[in-house]
Amino acid sequence: MTQTYFGTDGIRGTANRHPMTPEIALKVGMAAGASFRRGNHRHRIVIGKDTRLSGYMIESALTSGFTAVGMDVFLLGPMPTPAVAMLTRSLRADLGVMISASHNPYQDNGIKLFDPEGYKLDSDVEKRIESLINGGDLDEYLAKPVEVGRAKRVDGVHDRYIEFAKRTLPRDLRFDGLRVAVDCANGAAYRVAPEALWELGAEVVAIGDDPNGFNINLECGSTAPEALCRKVHEVRADIGIALDGDADRVIIVDERGRIVDGDQLMAVIVQSWQEDDRLTAPGIAATVMSNLGLEHYLDSLGLSLTRTPVGDRHVVEAMRQNGYNLGGEQSGHIILSDYTTTGDGLLAALQLLAVVARSGRPVSEVCHRFEPLPQVLRSVRYTTGRPLEASTVRQAIEAGEGRLNGMGRLVIRPSGTETVIRVMAEGEDSRLVESVVGDIVSALESVAAE
Repeated sequence: MTQTYFGTDGIRGTANRHPMTPEIALKVGMAAGASFRRGNHRHRIVIGKDTRLSGYMIESALTSGFTAVGMDVFLLGPMPTPAVAMLTRSLRADLGVMISASHNPYQDNGIKLFDPEGYKLDSDVEKRIESLINGGDLDEYLAKPVEVGRAKRVDGVHDRYIEFAKRTLPRDLRFDGLRVAVDCANGAAYRVAPEALWELGAEVVAIGDDPNGFNINLECGSTAPEALCRKVHEVRADIGIALDGDADRVIIVDERGRIVDGDQLMAVIVQSWQEDDRLTAPGIAATVMSNLGLEHYLDSLGLSLTRTPVGDRHVVEAMRQNGYNLGGEQSGHIILSDYTTTGDGLLAALQLLAVVARSGRPVSEVCHRFEPLPQVLRSVRYTTGRPLEASTVRQAIEAGEGRLNGMGRLVIRPSGTETVIRVMAEGEDSRLVESVVGDIVSALESVAAE
């Protein structure tokens, strides 16, 4: 049977269980290496990872696969996903690899692949790699003994990324006088994020900066910002910055301890860039999950919003098609294509800090650009089957759409990274929105329990 490995964001699963096993990682290395041969030069691969215990296992297996087909491997160690994308271009690599399951708990892991320009692979390339894993004779791609690849650790990559991040700001811009609390999620940015902020002049209070292989995203980071909210109150910080495990997303906490999502952050950046005449096109790209309030705010600025399916890869595709240099997700993936090819939590936070530093206003004022419409998002976990195809669920969805009656939006989708179905509705009537989501969730939970 043909196996599908790639989801919405690479390959992901429970570590040391199919498909996140050393055997599959070895085959991914061989198949991806074979797919990216580009002539007779010495090919090179860069591999970064987050701080999960299983990263060592997956890294070693991938390295074996790449070197077996004649690729030289440059091991970066724990580095943010956007840093790996940047270094893939900077080091003129033929392929970049990030070993991470992003915001998932330590038990999971994943493999993300980047092309030579630092972009995530398109579906056709992924299918070609899958076909080699499933049915191709990988032995025919094995290098001759004299051509087997080498592997080595690369020093100085942390400093390289920090300097890259700092160069996205004007040379004379400093954050002196700002107290910044940063939550690194015990993940890939535990070194680079605090150091970059400190070098830019901020007083830095770091949490989630002591990874042990098991505590990545554990009650910390962008998916659990409560710890950062408490820290902001405790140290009277001017701002809190919460990254996720691989630092490609960010959630902000204002000086009052209130959470600011990616929609408000995009609103801040787009107005700043519009005023500075930095927008390459009059609009941005965001997913179907972004609040209607953002769309209305953009309209007031004379800008458009192009909506995409969930996933920063889809956002990047829409940005490239429409000529936008800004896009993102409500969850905090913010893509600034003047600098990077994927979401970068640190770079997005720096753009916000630049607005705060120049304006002299508190984050609570800077980040309140629009009043979001009431929005409810709930998740239903399931183990087997396809709950969305059940007749009772379809009926509940149709009834919900009828009740909203064009006065709101309903978005229901299976997660591409977990066995979870997400149900989101928004509209002007908060009680109606809550009721519609509740009815659909109840129908899903009944089917999932069968």
